[in-house]
Amino acid sequence: MLESIYIGMSGLTAYAKGLQTISNNVANLNTAGFKTSTPHFADLYYGEQFARSAPGNPNTMQFGSGVEYGYSSLNFAQGDLRGSDGQLDLAIQGNGFLTLLDGDTPRYARTGQFSVGNDGFIEDKSTGLKLAALTASGKLGPISLAGKQINPPQATTVIQFSDNLSSGSTNFSIPNVDVYDANGGKHTLTIAFEPDSSIVPGRWQVTVTDENSVPIQQGTLQFNGGIPEPGRDQIDFTLTSADAPPLTVTLDFSTGVTNFSAGSVSSLRVSSADGYATGTLSSMNIDVDGQLVLQYSNGQTDTLGAIALASFSNPQQLVQQGNGLFDASHAMPPQYRASNGAGVGTLLAGATEASNVDLSTEFGQLILVQRGFQASSQVISTANEMIMQLFQMRGQG
Repeated sequence: MLESIYIGMSGLTAYAKGLQTISNNVANLNTAGFKTSTPHFADLYYGEQFARSAPGNPNTMQFGSGVEYGYSSLNFAQGDLRGSDGQLDLAIQGNGFLTLLDGDTPRYARTGQFSVGNDGFIEDKSTGLKLAALTASGKLGPISLAGKQINPPQATTVIQFSDNLSSGSTNFSIPNVDVYDANGGKHTLTIAFEPDSSIVPGRWQVTVTDENSVPIQQGTLQFNGGIPEPGRDQIDFTLTSADAPPLTVTLDFSTGVTNFSAGSVSSLRVSSADGYATGTLSSMNIDVDGQLVLQYSNGQTDTLGAIALASFSNPQQLVQQGNGLFDASHAMPPQYRASNGAGVGTLLAGATEASNVDLSTEFGQLILVQRGFQASSQVISTANEMIMQLFQMRGQG
């Protein structure tokens, strides 16, 4: 009967640990990226004892030693994806894990809220671990914004035009044409067109003036049969500035410009112009390939590489560490992929993954554990009463 008490105590111990696992699941109902654990129980060692038996049968009987809390298995079912205000909040639709660097040691998470640290690296707000991206060689490396806060300017070199400059116009001008010097300074120009066909049909005088209406350059544009004449379809002008080197810009009318009669109405316009001012970092997002894209105030963009997603052949070998992190020290090395790669899902920006706790499942497990605990307690009580009865019989004798 003493053995029965020990067996009952093993049940109390095992079910108490099972209750601890279920309690942890329920407590993390609203923890982003949390994955539930399912408790598993195992029977303990069986001893053998001699017993009478019929001929041909074993003359031993087996007695179990109770139950133990065997292990808990992780449930990696997808949690709900919820929108977030953080432009660097990340979640994964499908399989895979975000890779975070703890020094040289990688850790893994299903979701994370990231920001730019004081050292320029993108790091998790909760743990300070650095978000990893794939380098050109396929290795892991932290993502740094050092030197990326400013996008340097580019001087304007070519302004291209399109549409029609009506041969019936007496004059035409395009105002507010912006060009940029090598230091990012903006200069607003006006380009005026005046017909000069008294000598040669289809000839136009082109005048470029600055924002102070001071002429910078004059040139001649020649049409032949309503289209620009090769060799006479570009005009170069040089703009000088006190705080930047001289800027030479080409007005290009060679493609998409015509000189057909449309009365006094011309639709000639600037179709494109290279060059831009200095830009400051305005926003960040993730493109469809998992690349971190930087967007600047001058309309330019830059990329910092694809965020690394880890694919494990057996995720059950991962160990939870808290703060939504998993350790893979005892797991097979993962394969690292970009978003939508083999074995990994789609990386989403501005989203987080909610906990995958299912309260109905947890409460069902809770009832089973409670019943097991009650039954083990009853076994101990019954064995104790039987022992007490034996003591009473001895006293009576």
